[in-house]
Amino acid sequence: MLAGHRLHVWGVPYDSPQGQAVELVVAELTANAVLHGHVPGRKFELRLVRDRGAGTVRVEVSDAHPGRPERVAAPPEGEGGRGLLLVEAVGSRWGVAPRRGPGKTVWAEVDCP
Repeated sequence: MLAGHRLHVWGVPYDSPQGQAVELVVAELTANAVLHGHVPGRKFELRLVRDRGAGTVRVEVSDAHPGRPERVAAPPEGEGGRGLLLVEAVGSRWGVAPRRGPGKTVWAEVDCP
């Protein structure tokens, strides 16, 4: 995965708990952008930011859909509905911010000292 390679370049090993957490956050937020944030003719944007001073990796996924993500109670037998719960479980913090232009940016940070 591209995110895993970037983390490796930054010195976060592929198989470290932090690297795996960031990859899971990237997978969940980008899947949400594709499934729930799609606007015809528009794509989503992924951004990774390493802040060595703060000891974090920030994942930002922006899309053009105006709806805000919500945590929902997924049925036990269902295959979906747990993405933000997973992000919350493995990340240090997450939120939603407005973006330039239409839509929003969903972000999450993972502590990577």
